[in-house]
Amino acid sequence: MADVLLARCALPTGPAWGVLADDRIELVASDAGTNGGFLASLLQLPHPARALLERRPGAPSLEASAVMTAPPGAAAPHLLAPLDLQEVWAAGVTYERSRVARMEETAGAETFYDKVYTAERPELFFKGAASRVSGHNGPIRIRRDAAWNVPEPEIAVLVGAHGGIAGYTVGNDVSSRDIEGDNPLYLPQAKIYRESCALGPVVWLTEEASPVFDIAITIQRRGGVVYEGKISTAAMRRSFADLADWLFRDNTFPAGAYLLTGTGLVPEAGFSLAPEDRVSITVPRIGTLANHVVQGR
Repeated sequence: MADVLLARCALPTGPAWGVLADDRIELVASDAGTNGGFLASLLQLPHPARALLERRPGAPSLEASAVMTAPPGAAAPHLLAPLDLQEVWAAGVTYERSRVARMEETAGAETFYDKVYTAERPELFFKGAASRVSGHNGPIRIRRDAAWNVPEPEIAVLVGAHGGIAGYTVGNDVSSRDIEGDNPLYLPQAKIYRESCALGPVVWLTEEASPVFDIAITIQRRGGVVYEGKISTAAMRRSFADLADWLFRDNTFPAGAYLLTGTGLVPEAGFSLAPEDRVSITVPRIGTLANHVVQGR
């Protein structure tokens, strides 16, 4: 079975892609050499992971631990979100906890969330383009005009140009619950804005059918833990393949796409992210996506 951990890195010469192997990141392509579309080209293939299995003796490489701990914007190599030309979409209300939370926050529209949980057609919405997505160690933003902002830890499915699932990464669908709660038609404002999404640290390209993931989240504030939780994707109401199929109905994604698959970890009412919080989401086999919260700058 083909399994590859693929990282996107910022280098002094520009963004590049590398395969994580033996505590090194072996560089396989640069934006300069692929017109900024290496992953998009890879996702044209029926089996993207297989194209990266061959080791490249003498290829330039980086120390993985140094790259993964370097802050964004540093002169030293550091991680970027693992996407280039892909759009990011999202599914909602795919866990029972999400259904309950949405019904609690939306007075007068509770039945919409209750019905979509059991309906054949899922809730799908556009989350953002690459310019709005942060990578590991980058910022996630909470809106200045919202008072109830939360992270939504979930699995992001990487779907190839022809609709097949090519891999998985960790995602954070940051949301303003009070804005959506005021009126469901405000969902785009609650969900789609600068740095409202994070992906990383790497993308796991695999041919494994229907993997099950454990997702854990920790939120730290001034050195202490203010929220933590765990869930398995086995609790999802829908499968990854079913969500990907709905995304591609009467739609095309020539560069492939990421699809966030919903969250089952929702803090209780009254909890809101604050500037300088650190949100860490861990998924075995992929890694930990960590981000710091910013607001108003």
